[in-house]
Amino acid sequence: MKSPLRYLPWEYLGLFCVLLALIGLFGLLSDHFLTLLTFTTIANQIPALAVIAIGMTFVLLIAGIDLSVGSLLALSGALIGWVLVDWQQSILVAACVGVMAGAVCGLINGFISAHWAIPSFIVTLGMLEIGRGAAYLTTGSQTHYLGASVSAIATPLPGLGLSPSLVLAVLLVVIGQVVLSKTVFGRYLIAVGTNEEAVRLSGIKTTPIKIAAFVISGLMAGLGGLFHVAYLESADPNAGIGLELSAIAAVVIGGTSLAGGRGSVVNSFLGVLIIAVLQTGLAQVGASEPTKRVITGVVIVVAVILDVYRHRAGDFKAYAVRVFRLNRPASD
Repeated sequence: MKSPLRYLPWEYLGLFCVLLALIGLFGLLSDHFLTLLTFTTIANQIPALAVIAIGMTFVLLIAGIDLSVGSLLALSGALIGWVLVDWQQSILVAACVGVMAGAVCGLINGFISAHWAIPSFIVTLGMLEIGRGAAYLTTGSQTHYLGASVSAIATPLPGLGLSPSLVLAVLLVVIGQVVLSKTVFGRYLIAVGTNEEAVRLSGIKTTPIKIAAFVISGLMAGLGGLFHVAYLESADPNAGIGLELSAIAAVVIGGTSLAGGRGSVVNSFLGVLIIAVLQTGLAQVGASEPTKRVITGVVIVVAVILDVYRHRAGDFKAYAVRVFRLNRPASD
């Protein structure tokens, strides 16, 4: 009889233990950390980063990278404010415009990168500047306060203390994980990141797959812009500066390989939680901004090193099992 323990999600256990350890550490260092207010505040601050991390996971899986997500978040927010204030349209129309703008920019990133075989680092670096400049032009380089017209998305629900944006972000995490693990598209993404040439030689067109990954990343950045605008009740052209680094950090902490072919949306979400808890905890214990950056950087490097050794150990175990099976005497 097979043990039911084999069905437990062991791949999530290590990150979950790290998260619990951080919570316990800051609970000892700060008298105010282990409170419901702290946890609900952290939860309601992460939807934008969480959905962007979903898109970044898809891009890293194909061995790409998207440096434009922070600027696309700002552009999406700027367009939402423009449609609401200047066009006097509903929040639904404004949200569609902002989110679709992110998707279109992602389509441009993916098409240029895949069609002309230009490194995504260069393409998305250019889009980073284009998106930020467009956000400044749209807002006139000024923050536009939008008030209660957008706040409902980020307002905590009565009784729960959690916002609709967080609920939607968690739902998207679940959907993203299902897409990666249960669909043909998800398997193609992993295959392209593992060995694109082999996928091409098998008769599968890799260009549409790579473009789709960038479209998803842009779409999630646009949705992140909606969440950010709703949380701050304003459209800020400076929003999302450096957010691409936080997203990459969360995804890498979650175990997604920068070389492609390995990753998990749920693990990326756990990486987002680890970063959020780390930053909030450091702020509560009085750490300065430079200190927070140094500690966060050290955590990222350590996470990558541990992930390398973990997968080396997994590869060695798989090799040992194969050798054992080959050398085992055949049973009568």
